[in-house]
Amino acid sequence: MKSKIKSCAITLSLTLILLPVQADEYYKPVSKHNSVTFEECSACHMAYSPEMLPQRSWETIMNNLENHFGEDASVSPGNFEQIKAYLTDNAADSGWFNTRFAHGISDENIPLRISETPYWIHEHREIHPDYWRSERVQSKSNCMACHRHADRGGYDDD
Repeated sequence: MKSKIKSCAITLSLTLILLPVQADEYYKPVSKHNSVTFEECSACHMAYSPEMLPQRSWETIMNNLENHFGEDASVSPGNFEQIKAYLTDNAADSGWFNTRFAHGISDENIPLRISETPYWIHEHREIHPDYWRSERVQSKSNCMACHRHADRGGYDDD
């Protein structure tokens, strides 16, 4: 019994030590964790990791799919419930610790874009505003333009 407890303690300690290093550049990709969310969301854009917005943001986005950034992104009722549950259950503020994307967001603030979060703004502070409109990037939502492994969860500086 003592060896099992010791083994669990060592595993937990290593997880806590390694977690901050990984969290900087890796967020669980949707494709590996929920195929319905991946298929519905990636039909129009990259399926963003739920870890990048707080629960209240995902709830607001999901409850307004008929006007999803100017598009009708409505889904079947069954898919709606599954996607909403996946996004909110895995949101930036859903676990026993918040991801960096949850930090600095007041309880009253409901960011609807990842690029509106304090963490995203901080990480991209040195990029000139014209860069977002360049032919290569076109939009702040085009993570793949700079982070070529974003669809697999990798957001290190490429």
